[in-house]
Amino acid sequence: MSAAHTPPESTSRLGRPSAAVANGATNVAQQKEPNSSNTSTVAGSEWTRRDLEGDVEVPPDDRRKPPMERNLEGEEIVWVDWDGPNDPENPKNWPYKRKWAATLIVSAFTFISPVSSSMVAPATAEVARQFGMTNSALIAMTVSVFLLGYTVGPLFLGPLSELYGRSIVIQLSNLFYLAWNIGCGFAQNKNQLIAFRFLAGLGGSAPLAIGGGVMGDVWRPEERGKAIAIYSLAPLLGPVLGPVCGGWIAEKSTWRWVFWATSIVDVAIQTLGLFFLQETFGPVLLERKAKAIRKRNTADAEKGRAVIYKTVFESKETRSVQEIFGRALFRPFRLFALEPIVQLLGLYMAFIYGVFYLFLTTIPAIFANVYHQSPGIAGLNYIALGIGLTLASQVNARMLDKYYKYFKKRNGGHGEPEFRLPSMIPGTIILPFGLLLSGWCAQHHLHWISTDIGIMFVGAGMILNFQAIQTYLVDSFTLHAASALAAASFLRSLAGFGFPLFAPVMFHKLGYGKGNTILAVVSIVLGCPAPWLFWTYGKRIRMSSSYATAQVHKEPESDLT
Repeated sequence: MSAAHTPPESTSRLGRPSAAVANGATNVAQQKEPNSSNTSTVAGSEWTRRDLEGDVEVPPDDRRKPPMERNLEGEEIVWVDWDGPNDPENPKNWPYKRKWAATLIVSAFTFISPVSSSMVAPATAEVARQFGMTNSALIAMTVSVFLLGYTVGPLFLGPLSELYGRSIVIQLSNLFYLAWNIGCGFAQNKNQLIAFRFLAGLGGSAPLAIGGGVMGDVWRPEERGKAIAIYSLAPLLGPVLGPVCGGWIAEKSTWRWVFWATSIVDVAIQTLGLFFLQETFGPVLLERKAKAIRKRNTADAEKGRAVIYKTVFESKETRSVQEIFGRALFRPFRLFALEPIVQLLGLYMAFIYGVFYLFLTTIPAIFANVYHQSPGIAGLNYIALGIGLTLASQVNARMLDKYYKYFKKRNGGHGEPEFRLPSMIPGTIILPFGLLLSGWCAQHHLHWISTDIGIMFVGAGMILNFQAIQTYLVDSFTLHAASALAAASFLRSLAGFGFPLFAPVMFHKLGYGKGNTILAVVSIVLGCPAPWLFWTYGKRIRMSSSYATAQVHKEPESDLT
């Protein structure tokens, strides 16, 4: 018996038949594929799953147990894996109803937090009057500081979800957001409001950091496009619908109800999450399984036999709290510093998100100053942005998986993350077109509908790029998707915080036409080459990645976890 600590390749992959399966406990000795009966054979010995599960009372001395690997200290090791490729406990094998329940609940969490990020935008004039604020950058900060919380939060909330599970981190973070969002409604001065907004954004960032990981947990690559299309629409549609409601609340009531209204809706979503959001992260689920097996086999401990139950995820790296906490917390920083995919796509996503929040903060000014509309009516123009986001998202949701399956078939049945990129091509063209149209229509005081049409194209271009980038990152870094998205969202949220601060000065000096032309040129320079570059060189870049390479070589693409 060798003293190796790791299982052979056949036991190191989730969703693949482990050579010997006994309630997920796999042996690293000479192994055979599991037969179709309820009995597994290892090295000539037989034991039933029912015996190991404890469903049948069998005297401990009479139980026939599998031979076990021993480490250098003489301790016996049992590796815990899924019960074959069709194990119903594996989230990728859940029924569609259960998968969609997780997807929709996470999308709801991802929707309500960004609603709060922008819902106060139409009420900033009232807030400024009450708190005596005259500096345009400081007024814009009451909106964008929420995004500063988005910058910090994902860097530790994403990795924490890989330590303790997606569900618990999302829900506790949401409660943190809820408390501070309610506090914003009771703020007595500008400093309290800005501080409370930052803390609310910190808690509200969890679904954006973790949601992509949930999509990777439960959906296979060929199914994942539609789910991620819905999930990625939420953080963009939320900030659009928020100001529509916020404008009327500010006009008919007080700005404080902007925060209290979102808190009421968030309580309803939190209640649904408590009942319907289940854990999806494979390593955490297998750790729970190992703990249950360990508890059922207490006889070994009573006899003084040291038996260690480990999950297959621990075959390459230890998942002790101390080591995994340090490793996972620094993973987003390593991904951001060392991974060209995260750096390049993160830069373009940052620009898109910055333009998005620039529009969110300037739409009220455009329609109030140029078209002389009241706050409530001006807020309705956000619907144009929402129409562009929604229509393009729904079309793209149907096309993402079709593109993937088409190119996968042409590639001999082997899927690649680059097959998500085709929808970026129209997105990189539509976005600058919308910027030019909306800017020059407002500059020349053309009919408000023409400006809204331009804003609609801006929304469509944003979501096409956003969805393609999100799915590409999830497919490339599936196991560590939450950390990859956290790293990418760092620049994105920083831009979302910073762009609205310089927008008033830029548009005041240059006007809407020239200001949007500059943004359109930057969009063309950053965006148009991106899909072609990653289509041509993306795989080569991934092959040089220590994180993405594992997905390419060791994980069959239909069973990424």
